[in-house]
Amino acid sequence: MLAIGNRVRTSTDFSHTVRSGARSGRRNVVLYAVKTGQGPTRVGFIVAKSVGNAVTRNLVKRRLREAAAQSLREYPTGFDIVVRALPPAATASWEDLRSDYLGTLRTCVGKLNRV
Repeated sequence: MLAIGNRVRTSTDFSHTVRSGARSGRRNVVLYAVKTGQGPTRVGFIVAKSVGNAVTRNLVKRRLREAAAQSLREYPTGFDIVVRALPPAATASWEDLRSDYLGTLRTCVGKLNRV
């Protein structure tokens, strides 16, 4: 579970991250990240109806939330992250979602550190 301080909660934060952040995509997720300075890393999720019914969407969201909680050990401060689940995420295994999430996160962090 993510602490309240580690969640992107407002629509303006979501919009800012998606529009101005680095972007990386894989089969199951698209991840957007932006540097925020010294504040705690915050993560938000977008899981649309195209992913599946409510049960499926919640399962995907719980799995992505756990992957995000694990990634906070590596990147505890300095980023806002928005994760968009794609329709194939509905049938993806936990390992597939986790590896796609971590791979896209590392790619975005690499892009942001180059700038």
